[in-house]
Amino acid sequence: MWSEQQNVVQVEREANAQGRTPGIGQVLGAGLATKRRPEDLTPREQEILQLVWAGLTNRTIAEQLHISIKTAEAHRANMMKKLRVSNIAQLLKTALEEGLLATHAG
Repeated sequence: MWSEQQNVVQVEREANAQGRTPGIGQVLGAGLATKRRPEDLTPREQEILQLVWAGLTNRTIAEQLHISIKTAEAHRANMMKKLRVSNIAQLLKTALEEGLLATHAG
C-alpha cells in the first residue's frame, strides 16, 4: 500500500514539474502497477485453507477447530471473496498460484 501511495505522489510531482495537472486516470493508474489482492488472509483463514487443501469438510474443520459449522463456512466464504473466486477448486488453484498453501511436494 505504501508503494502505491508513493507511485501516486510521483505521478503528481512529475505532472507538476511539467506545469500540468495529472488526470485522474494517471493518478489512479499509478497505484495499479501491480495486481494485488484487496486483503491478506487472516491466520485463521490460512489455517482453514490448509485444512480445505487436506480435503476436510466444513463439518470436520469445525470439529477439529472447535468452532461452529457456520463459522467454518463463513471463513471459507471470506477467503473466496478475498481471492475473488466462486468455488473451492478456484480457491485452491488461486491459493497455489499465490503461494498461500504449504505443499509438501517432494
